[in-house]
Amino acid sequence: MSKVAILTDSNSGITQSEAKELGIYVLPMPFYFDGELFYEDIDLSQEDFYLKLAESKEITTSMPLVGEVMDKWDELLEEYDEVVYIPMSSGLSSSCETAYMLSQDYDGKVVVLDLQRISVTMKLSVFDAKKLADAGKSASEIKDILEATKMDSYIYITVNTLDYLRKGGRLTPAVAAIGSLLKIKPVLQIRGEKLDKFAMARTMKQAKQTMLDAIEKNITEDLKDPTGENTVIAIAHTNNYEAALEFKEEVLKRWPDREVWVDPLSLSVSCHIGPGSLAVTCTKRLDV
Repeated sequence: MSKVAILTDSNSGITQSEAKELGIYVLPMPFYFDGELFYEDIDLSQEDFYLKLAESKEITTSMPLVGEVMDKWDELLEEYDEVVYIPMSSGLSSSCETAYMLSQDYDGKVVVLDLQRISVTMKLSVFDAKKLADAGKSASEIKDILEATKMDSYIYITVNTLDYLRKGGRLTPAVAAIGSLLKIKPVLQIRGEKLDKFAMARTMKQAKQTMLDAIEKNITEDLKDPTGENTVIAIAHTNNYEAALEFKEEVLKRWPDREVWVDPLSLSVSCHIGPGSLAVTCTKRLDV
């Protein structure tokens, strides 16, 4: 039986301490503040990040450095037979495509998965990959199973401001068109490769209602799970923990007795949407 390492990046929201506990490996994402390099969850905490963001420092993100990715693969292949690497969605970064090209020199020992997920939904994929590896699946089998089910996941986000999305160049024309409507709360959807406008609301209360209605439809009609018992629901936020806990209570009113995760969004996402955002996700539970 092949011994398979599961490697992701910190866009998954998995911390270094969580990874160590779970037997998963996480490459920290690099950030540049006024040209100075920091690594997520290594020398850049969530608190540090938002302080720097508030100071209006020039912030740029980068995909994991090529040399660091390959060094990690080489290190893992000294202990494991194969590596499954799950980077952030190819629609949001070029890191997936770059990793795939690099993996061609590893004779099939490194398998790169393009699951088109980010943050909490990406985290679930990593957890599923680990369960499949522990169950004895090979890297190629894990790839086939997870890529076949990658679209069984939905994310909706409402943001306080479009300024950060605009600065980062992450806006589609449809979203950019509503940027000047100041008192509008946009609801955005990440689906597959795209971050796009889903709806518009006039208040945060209305935006949350819109997101919950959308999730309910996804769970019932798209995931064919009317009771929600086979669906993982999660709340995510950008430096907005108290509001996220309140949102969780609203979720539990619709789906009582469910475990609902509350996670901070990974910093690469936070960088592009700014503080005060709320997100809700639903993902079909994989039967491993």
